[in-house]
Amino acid sequence: MSVKSDAQVRKIVKALDEFKIETGSWAFADTGTRFGKFIQPAAAKTIAEKLADSGQVQAVTGCCPTVALHVLWDAPPGTNLAEVKALAKKAGVRAGAINPNVFQDQIYKHGGLANEDKSVRKAALDHILYSIKVAQGLGSRDISLWFGDGSNYPGTANIRTRKKWMTEGLKAAHDALGENQRLLIEYKPFEPAFYHTDIADWGMALLYAKAAGPKSRVLVDLGHHYQGQNIEQIVAWLLDEDMLGGFHFNNRRYADDDLTLGSIDPYQDFRIFAEICQYARDKGHAPDIGYMIDQSHNLKGKIEEMIQTVMTAQELYAKAALIDFPALEKARMEHRLVDAENFYKDAFSTDVRPAIREWRRAKGLGEDPLVAFRQSGYMERITEERKGRATEGGGYA
Repeated sequence: MSVKSDAQVRKIVKALDEFKIETGSWAFADTGTRFGKFIQPAAAKTIAEKLADSGQVQAVTGCCPTVALHVLWDAPPGTNLAEVKALAKKAGVRAGAINPNVFQDQIYKHGGLANEDKSVRKAALDHILYSIKVAQGLGSRDISLWFGDGSNYPGTANIRTRKKWMTEGLKAAHDALGENQRLLIEYKPFEPAFYHTDIADWGMALLYAKAAGPKSRVLVDLGHHYQGQNIEQIVAWLLDEDMLGGFHFNNRRYADDDLTLGSIDPYQDFRIFAEICQYARDKGHAPDIGYMIDQSHNLKGKIEEMIQTVMTAQELYAKAALIDFPALEKARMEHRLVDAENFYKDAFSTDVRPAIREWRRAKGLGEDPLVAFRQSGYMERITEERKGRATEGGGYA
């Protein structure tokens, strides 16, 4: 089944016009697993190269104008922020969410803001405050916070006391925000902590965000949930509370696998987008969500996998936008369960690719971003330029 009416095309065009996706700088660098990094000769080694690569994604997709930066890997103390802004402008992008690092240094072995050692808590907060200054210097709105804080064995941590310390740190960070900045608080049920995690689920993140202050929101990462968890219900609740601030794209088979979006369960991604599209219709405007690709591109070509993810996200979002929500709501109210479910299934089964290709043509883009990138010669050029260099910082590993 393909798009049949002008009304459907208009729905897709409107959805794609408002759907912006942020890339993550670290995904262009060498990444790996806890067992080691997997080296690619064309992987970005510097902030200039990461920005240039992200610019290529924007050039062929037209919907990725910003790139999330990681402070420790991209803008450590002493960085010339004016130079970073200039490099981003040259690449055709701008700085997006700023990500502090309060998990990699040895002092964070037992946590950051929730660490029993007051000096470590201070160091973590100081780094977050510095990151806020970086964001202000780059004109970035969002500060994206993920913590590895937690414990591995029963009885080794006072959970309530650590909750108090985490709250104090988040409040202090919130109070340092600029007028238009936001604090995005991410959660994860386990890893690296395996007994308890200080921000383990969306409810904890929501309580922390409300305690921190009105500029705080919750950040949902697709990989940060238990098996079988109903993520679309979490999305619906956070939307209804006006507390969904960020969304990290990836896919997983087991846990936080960071696989390509849609590679395992595209129907789940569609169902999540359906909740977002229904909210947008009900409210008359799209929710203010910072979408970002947070994947570890270990084996696929880094730029190509990023483009593949963007294309998949656009397709699934366009499918969700096709749902006839008034008719769906009528079927729900009348308990016509088969009909109601089929509104989802029919939209998911619709081939939206021809309409998306037309949208790209209207934007002056190639019909297929992946083909356009491959024909650009960029990959061959950077492979030749970057091969043989030692790996430097820059990715999770």
